[in-house]
Amino acid sequence: MVSVMSSGMIRGLGTVVVFMAFVGLTLWVFNGKRNREFAEARLLPFADEPPSDTTNIQESATTRSTRP
Repeated sequence: MVSVMSSGMIRGLGTVVVFMAFVGLTLWVFNGKRNREFAEARLLPFADEPPSDTTNIQESATTRSTRP
């Protein structure tokens, strides 16, 4: 006997798979063991920034156009 899967059954299985992935990802993100790793990753966008230099900011402000 050949079983035919309807489109509703396929959509239902897809929903279950996505829900399971969501639950798994949520548990992984909020796991207490990973707090240190996420704290380091949170600061990565600021890792390569050079120290701010106020003279460059002042120079660029004087060369800016005043036209509307």
